[in-house]
Amino acid sequence: MDFLSAGWIWLYVGALLMLAEILTPGFVVFFFGLAAASVGALVLLLPESLHPSLNWQLGLFSILSVVYLVTLRRYVKSVFMGDTAESKAIESPYVGRIGKVVAPIRAEVPGRIVLGDSEWAASADRPISEGVEVRVVEQKNLTLKVETI
Repeated sequence: MDFLSAGWIWLYVGALLMLAEILTPGFVVFFFGLAAASVGALVLLLPESLHPSLNWQLGLFSILSVVYLVTLRRYVKSVFMGDTAESKAIESPYVGRIGKVVAPIRAEVPGRIVLGDSEWAASADRPISEGVEVRVVEQKNLTLKVETI
């Protein structure tokens, strides 16, 4: 068995590319490795008289890379990355508290509110002018969503 034949080289390249996925973000390189391994397996399984030329092997590698990337990436990524849904279990301690607008809030531009002794960025569905008392209805990162009382 010749371990430096074209089929084995494709398998080595495929294994290296799949291992390289550990070092790269995005989960893309794995599918190039899978395509290389598929070409290697095909070359090894075919009899010597039916081995495709290097041009055909490269063409098949290109086609399989695109096909694997487009069809399998979504499914395989979900298996390896796990569920990334946001958790609603943690409640903000600020929801329900009353504050006062110190910089006007517009629908497209966050304003500022004072809540206790802190000043926060605040957003709202409707414009709210300065001096109006508001209730916090949601917290998203460091911005509080408010509504008028």
